[in-house]
Amino acid sequence: MKISAVAALLLAASALPAAAQSGPSVQEQMACRGDASKFCAEHIGKPPQMNACLRVNKSKLSDSCRKVVESRGG
Repeated sequence: MKISAVAALLLAASALPAAAQSGPSVQEQMACRGDASKFCAEHIGKPPQMNACLRVNKSKLSDSCRKVVESRGG
């Protein structure tokens, strides 16, 4: 199943913890896009649940996504 570029960016944006004051950069969104789809797809469109899911799965995340999650309080 293909995800359009816009949908993928929205998915990644919702994957980042809400603790940060500003929204995620494009680089942060891209870093977590695959991990969010792989480990937390059932939480797409639900930012609080997505954030919690990524934190729970932090040890399984790619290095780049793990760094983003940790930098945003996860």
